[in-house]
Amino acid sequence: MENSRKLPSIDTAERDDNALVRAVAACLERHVLPGQRVAVGLSGGMDSVALLRVLQQINADKASHDACVLSALHVHHGISPHADQWDVFCRDYCARLRVPYASVRVTVAAASPEGLEAAARRVRHAEYAAADVDWIMLAHQRDDQAETLLFNLLRGSGVSGAAAMREKNGRLLRPLLSVGRAEVERYVRLHRLDWCEDESNADTRHSRNFLRQSIFPALAGRFPAAAKNLAAAAARFAEAQALLGALALADLGDAAAEFPLELAKLRVLSEPRARNLLRYLLASHNVLIPSEARLREALRQMLDAAPDRHPALVFGRHRLLRRRGWIYLEAFEEYAARR
Repeated sequence: MENSRKLPSIDTAERDDNALVRAVAACLERHVLPGQRVAVGLSGGMDSVALLRVLQQINADKASHDACVLSALHVHHGISPHADQWDVFCRDYCARLRVPYASVRVTVAAASPEGLEAAARRVRHAEYAAADVDWIMLAHQRDDQAETLLFNLLRGSGVSGAAAMREKNGRLLRPLLSVGRAEVERYVRLHRLDWCEDESNADTRHSRNFLRQSIFPALAGRFPAAAKNLAAAAARFAEAQALLGALALADLGDAAAEFPLELAKLRVLSEPRARNLLRYLLASHNVLIPSEARLREALRQMLDAAPDRHPALVFGRHRLLRRRGWIYLEAFEEYAARR
């Protein structure tokens, strides 16, 4: 099929494929109960193709009462001219594996203020949230984790951004974060799998592609363990982020972790703790925080504006505003309806 890729096969004695199998099996053991419904987010790319094959392999090796109920979910963004071909590829691949397949078409606003990549991610994750399953498994691996950490640091993120991706986030599971891209490639060679290549991955105008193609090869040449060490650092930042979340809950006291937030709750805190509390509440409502500088400015305006002023700041598709001593969070649609 056009736009499809296959790596040359290698002798199965060269290396085994246990790294992926061990990682996925351990994730299942930690989080998934027998009989629960697990859907793989199948894009058709190498990583998700490998993940689905590993899960199918693990399920086949288990007794029926110990296995999960496996399926695949493909989100058809319609952005690439090859999007229909990817859908066909994923459907055929699942048919060969005898895995139930669902495809959902979404509309991504090309002129979205959050950018095309972020808009596509948002609508994709909305479909994941709506899926009638217990878990969604995504195929991000260790190199993706390292790239995400570096990308977030370069755009000014704080500890939360440095924590990058978690193995478990709600009902999203990412079992391959301990596995490198080279190990995924080895697995698809051993099993002679093919996959679809997204042509946009070659476009270095996208920041992540620039990091992957231009920066990380240079880093790996000088620091061979760069991806592994960055991913390990992300795990440590995730621990720190969990502690900051606990601090935010303590600073809320008996107040609910919801908006509106009484401004007095922030006034009694030091600036870092007030910012941490505001960050925690925004994150709990899935609000994208562009940078720590933007968050700092939001807190300053909320606290320092004159009583007759009503500051409002935009965070992605939400607006943070102050009214009568309270801080409110409103979606754009809700805000527009009030005006």
